[in-house]
Amino acid sequence: MDTQSTEINAYPWRRFYPKGVPHEINPDAYPSLGAMMEEAFRKFADRPAYACMGKQITFAELDKLSLQFASFLQNDLGLQKGDRIAIQMPNTLQYPVAMFGALRAGLAVVNTNPLYTPREMQHQFKDSGAKAVVILTNFAANLEKILDKTDIEHVVVTSLGDLLGFPKKQIVNAVVKYVKKLVPPFNLPAAISFGDALSRGSRQPFRPVDVRNTDMAFVQYTGGTTGVSKGAVLTHRNIISNVECQHVWMAPGNVPDGQGIIVAALPLYHVYALTTNALAALKSGAMNLLITNPRDLNAFIDDLKKYKVTAFTGVNTLYNGLLNHPRIGEVDWSRLSVTSAGGMALQTVVAERWTKLTGNTPCEGYGLTETSPVLSSNPIDGSVRVGTIGIPWPSTEMKIIREDGTDASIGEPGEIVARGPQVFSGYYNRPEETAKSMLNSWFKTGDVGVMNEDGFFKIVDRKKDMILVSGFNVYPNEIEDVVAQCPGVMEVACIGVPDPKSTEVVKIFVVRKDPALTAETIKAYCRENLTPYKVPRMIEFRDELPKSNVGKILRRPLRDEEMAKQAK
Repeated sequence: MDTQSTEINAYPWRRFYPKGVPHEINPDAYPSLGAMMEEAFRKFADRPAYACMGKQITFAELDKLSLQFASFLQNDLGLQKGDRIAIQMPNTLQYPVAMFGALRAGLAVVNTNPLYTPREMQHQFKDSGAKAVVILTNFAANLEKILDKTDIEHVVVTSLGDLLGFPKKQIVNAVVKYVKKLVPPFNLPAAISFGDALSRGSRQPFRPVDVRNTDMAFVQYTGGTTGVSKGAVLTHRNIISNVECQHVWMAPGNVPDGQGIIVAALPLYHVYALTTNALAALKSGAMNLLITNPRDLNAFIDDLKKYKVTAFTGVNTLYNGLLNHPRIGEVDWSRLSVTSAGGMALQTVVAERWTKLTGNTPCEGYGLTETSPVLSSNPIDGSVRVGTIGIPWPSTEMKIIREDGTDASIGEPGEIVARGPQVFSGYYNRPEETAKSMLNSWFKTGDVGVMNEDGFFKIVDRKKDMILVSGFNVYPNEIEDVVAQCPGVMEVACIGVPDPKSTEVVKIFVVRKDPALTAETIKAYCRENLTPYKVPRMIEFRDELPKSNVGKILRRPLRDEEMAKQAK
């Protein structure tokens, strides 16, 4: 058998790689993310790097500001290579400045959800051993409550409008604090303002740090859905690998480097936007359009109307929300060449409606915090297979295994495992958890999937979300995808509810688009499209569903509610 035939048998997906996309990338293309940054700052100096709330900064300005912040961390705070620094704010211009400054100083960034409770903040800060934090004033009151229970020695506070320039800075900060009253009183007497930090850094020279690509770049926390939240250690090499993959994968979109405008509605503190937006832009020279509050769809659409965007990253609920907004037709989508969907299953009806609206078919992908994050994606050259998570990226391998660890057959459901240069080095200070997540050299994702004969993968569900009905496996993603296509349904979540006769029964929670929609109408639709044991036995209408910080519908709180009801 010739070499090409052998490769196709081992990696059947490679025949579907777009023209020009290599099978392998060089994970050692740069010695560090700092080197990648400096190349971008030189190459795209005059190009806009970020836009937020009407203000743009160029790559040259980002270079200058991040260098000032790096100097402040190094000279004023005395932080050393390998120290951890937490960043806790939504999408603002300060975020990339602080993040790139920290990485240039050799620090490891601990991205923190601004919506965390004091308890969640305490766990993450203490677990990571963070020595410093950059936090938006809106959340500083929570920090005050737990600061003495952490190892944090330095606090930098910033207000929403700090980098918007005069007079917008003053107006935005005043409205946020005094009109909307979004800044609870806090007392952090030793805190330093972001502006003061930049000023101090500008007065002292920055000393370059010897950072290697095997060094820790991020301690990126998982959602904790299977227990206590764990910090995934992502090295410079992990991130560089994913950026290199993304750059070659998106090349068929035919947007020249330095010409792209990518929508960053997902928060940069989440691993999806962190890599596919903030860090990938260093390689492509794209401008990130930062959306601070994507739930304000009117303001979001106003921002989209200002730019002819070339790429959009989002999750199913974000696309669904935009599609159901009456003003979405006002946006010019003529330059849109890539729509990336991840974080949760992309529902077929949403993909079809987005394609009809924009002329661009969403390319669903797949990844995890532990994989920096992307493992696979649909090709963007017209080979999209809606309903799949596509094929493994260059230098990436995926397969399906059975419960006993043996390889599953084509089309047989099992756990997805993966390996590649983007796979993390382990959980921070948790060797036992790291060991549990690996099978030899393969990372165990915890997701149930299937692979077809062409090498395209499809997510069936999370192992823990599977519903057992009279011995039959029922996967919530399938139920949700069907129900979402029922006329009058806006959003849906599916869980299993304990039942003495059948182990579990299917229950769905529905947000209506049509107030006249009834449970019987949904059941009738399901009976036409699902095997009887999959048809929801219980239907509950809600005004809204619980969601994560990136808009992913959360099933766990719904399951917890049901368990609490049954315990009474």
